[in-house]
Amino acid sequence: MGKEFKGKIELDERDSTPDWEPYLQPVAPAGAPSVLYIVLDDVGFSSMEPWGGLIETPNINKLAEAGLTYTNWHTTALCSPTRSSLLTGRNHTTNGMACIAEATTGYPNANGHIPFECATLAEVLGERGWNTYMLGKWHLVASDEMNMASTKRNWPVGRGFERFYGFLGGETNQWYPDLIYDNHPVDQPAMPEDGYHLTTDLTDKAIEFVKDAKAIAPDKPFFMYFCPGACHAPHHAPKEWIEKYKGRFDMGYEAYRELVFERQKELGIFPESAELTPLNPYAEEKSVDGKPWPPLDVVRPWESLSDDEKGLFCRMAEVFAGFLSHTDHEIGRLLDFLEEAGHLENTIVVFVSDNGASGEGGPNGSVNENKFFNGIPDTIEQNLEYLDELGSTATYNHYPVGWAWAFNTPFKMWKRYNFEGGVADPLLVSWPKGIGSNGGLRHQFLHATDIAPTIYDLLGVELPEAVKGYEQIPLEGVSFRSTFESDDAPTPKESAFFSMLGSRAVWKEGWKAVSVHPTIAGWGHFDEDRWELFHTDDDPTESHDLAAENPEKLKELIDHWFHLADLYNGLPLMDKTAVEVLADPTRPQVAPPRDRYVYYPEAAEIPETAAVNIRNRSYSIAVEANIDSEDASGVLFSHGARFGGHSLYVKDRKLKYVYNFVGDNEQVVESTKEVPTGQVILGASFVREGEEMPTTGTLSLFIDDEKVGEGKIVTQPGNFSLVGEGLNIGRDPGEPVTDDYAGTHPYAFTGGTIKEAVIDVSGEHYVDFELEALAMTKRE
Repeated sequence: MGKEFKGKIELDERDSTPDWEPYLQPVAPAGAPSVLYIVLDDVGFSSMEPWGGLIETPNINKLAEAGLTYTNWHTTALCSPTRSSLLTGRNHTTNGMACIAEATTGYPNANGHIPFECATLAEVLGERGWNTYMLGKWHLVASDEMNMASTKRNWPVGRGFERFYGFLGGETNQWYPDLIYDNHPVDQPAMPEDGYHLTTDLTDKAIEFVKDAKAIAPDKPFFMYFCPGACHAPHHAPKEWIEKYKGRFDMGYEAYRELVFERQKELGIFPESAELTPLNPYAEEKSVDGKPWPPLDVVRPWESLSDDEKGLFCRMAEVFAGFLSHTDHEIGRLLDFLEEAGHLENTIVVFVSDNGASGEGGPNGSVNENKFFNGIPDTIEQNLEYLDELGSTATYNHYPVGWAWAFNTPFKMWKRYNFEGGVADPLLVSWPKGIGSNGGLRHQFLHATDIAPTIYDLLGVELPEAVKGYEQIPLEGVSFRSTFESDDAPTPKESAFFSMLGSRAVWKEGWKAVSVHPTIAGWGHFDEDRWELFHTDDDPTESHDLAAENPEKLKELIDHWFHLADLYNGLPLMDKTAVEVLADPTRPQVAPPRDRYVYYPEAAEIPETAAVNIRNRSYSIAVEANIDSEDASGVLFSHGARFGGHSLYVKDRKLKYVYNFVGDNEQVVESTKEVPTGQVILGASFVREGEEMPTTGTLSLFIDDEKVGEGKIVTQPGNFSLVGEGLNIGRDPGEPVTDDYAGTHPYAFTGGTIKEAVIDVSGEHYVDFELEALAMTKRE
C-alpha cells in the first residue's frame, strides 16, 4: 500500500501544501552493501581448486582467499529448483519447482511458476532502493510462457529485475545463444569468427549495467544475479583455453578422483578418516518388479576403454576444463571492474554451483547431443572425426558420465540424485567490509534455501508481510551469518528436505537418509523404496550404510521426510518415464495446435516449443514474395540450426531447400528453373512415405503451382534442438542451418519483399513421444 498523502489540497494550488513523500523513489540505507550472486551450472563439487579440483580458477581462488569456503552446502540436485530457492529462501517444492521449468505438472509442487507469495530477492530489494540486474540463464519460466505471445509475468523483469540480458531456457549454444534483452529477443552483437562467446558478452553487459546506474547515482547499491551458461552442455570454449589442458586428464577419471581426494584431505575439506566412494555402487540394483538400474547412469571403468575411447574422453574433459577456466577469467573481469571502481569492498559476493556435475552425457559422451534426443546413437568412429573440433561451433558436446562422477569427488552419483554427488556443491561468501579478508573453511551443513535469509540478515532487511499485494509465505531457510565468526559455530539448521525425480533424502542433526531410487526411470512403488542411512558428521562421503544396525533412526528420518513433505508441498512424487512426462495432456499451451500456420518477416523468432510441428508428418511451406530483381537471394524460411533444421532459400537465381538431419546429412533439393521476377509463391512440399522411423519421403519444390524439383529426404523423429534456435522468415540469425546460403549473416532475403509464409501440416502424423520427452528431461 502506498503512503498516505499528508499535504493540504485547496481550490488554488497557491493555497495548498505539497507532500512528495508518497512519490519518492525508495532509497536504500546509507552505506548499504551491494549483492552479487555468481551462479555456475553443472560444475560439481570438485572440479575447482578451492575444493581440491585440478582445473585452474585463479579468480575464484581469490574469492576463496578473501572470504569463506563452505564445504557442506547443498542444492536441490537440479538447476531450476535450486535457482528458485536461491532467489526466494523457500524450498523448491514450495516454489512449484519440484523439477525443471519445462517438466511441469498440474500440482502445487511442480507447476513451474514461483508463486508471488514467494517473492524473489529482486522484488524485495528493488522496493527498498537497490538496482536489480539479471545476466545469463533464467530457467524459471514454464515453456508455454517462453514466447512473445505469452504473459511475461515470470520472466526476470516480471520478477523484480529492472534489467535482463541472457536466455530463458535450461541451456543454449555458447557461440550462437538465444538472447533475450529485457522482454524481447535480440540478435547477438557479433559472430564467433569475430571472437564472440556468450560468457564474454554477459560480462560486458554486467559491467555496462553497473556503469549505467553508477554514473547517475554512485552510492546506490545493486543486486546482480550473474548466471553464465557455464558449465552446462554444450561445452563450448575458445580453443586457446582448451589447449591449456592438453594431456592434463590422461590419467582417466578414476585416477583423477584419487588425486583430488588426497588434495581435499590436505586442504582440510575432509578428515583423514573420510573414504572414497566406490564405482557404480547401485548398478546391480533393481526395482521391486525387476526393472534394472538405468544403463545411462552407469560409468564404464577406465581400463575397459579402448585407446581411442580414452583419447576422446580425455579431450572431452579438456574442453570442459577450458570452458570453466574461461568462465573464471570472465568472472575475474567483472570482479576487477568492481574493485577498480571502488565497489567490491562493500559488495557481498555469493558464489555457487546449482547442482552436481551432469550425467546427461551417459557412459560414452557425445559430440552432438541432438543425436541422442533423436534416437540416433553416437559411434566412436564418428565422434573421433570431431576430436580436434570439440568445443567449437561444429559440435554440441557433453562429456561421459565418468567425468561427472570424477568432478563430484569423493561423492556418489551426480546431478538429479540426492546422494551427495547431486546435492553437495561449492559455496563461497566474500564481503571484505563485513567479513574481512582472512579466508577459511566452514564445515557447517547448509542448504540453498539459506542464502536469501542470510542476505536479508546482512542487509538488515526483514521480509515484508506482503510484496506487490501478495501475502508472503515465511522464509523456510535460515541465516548462517553466525558461521562467519568461526568454523566452530554450530550448524544453524535442524533439518533439510530433498526430493528430485523419484530420488528422496532428508538430513537431520548430522544424520541423512537417502532412498535408493533412480531418477526418471519409472520405477514407482515409492512405499517399497530401500533407504540407506548415514551419519554424515562421521561419514561425509556416505560410505557406510547404517540402516540395518540402526532401524529406529532410519524410521525417524523417513517419518521426518514425510513431515517436511507435508510442510513444503512435497507430494506427489514423480519419477515418470520420458514417455509419460511428454504425454501429459493437461500441460497448457499458449495456443492449441492447428493445421495452418502463418508467419511474417521482420518479426521475433518463434521458439520451437511454440512453432509449427513438422515432425514425422507431411508438410508444405509456401512463401508469398514479390521479386524485384533477378539477383534476389537469401533465406525465405528457416527453422533450427546446424545440428538439426530445415530452410527454404534462393541462391544463384535457383530455389533451394535443405534439410539438415542432426547435423550429419545436409539434404539439398534445387529447382530446375530460375526464380522469376514479379509476384510469386515459392514453396516446398514433403510427402511422407510409409510408417517407418525416421520418416522418409519426397520433397518437391514449387514456383507458383509448377513443380520445379524433387528429391528423397529423411527427417528427424525428434526436436531440432532442446531449447535452441526457432523459426524465422526472411533470415536465418544465430547458427545457420547450412553454409550454402548466399550473402552474409543473417542471410536476409534481398532483391524483393516477403509478404508472409504459410505452413500446412493437415496430413496425418505420428509423434515419437519417447524421443521428445527425453529431450525435455535434458533441459536442465
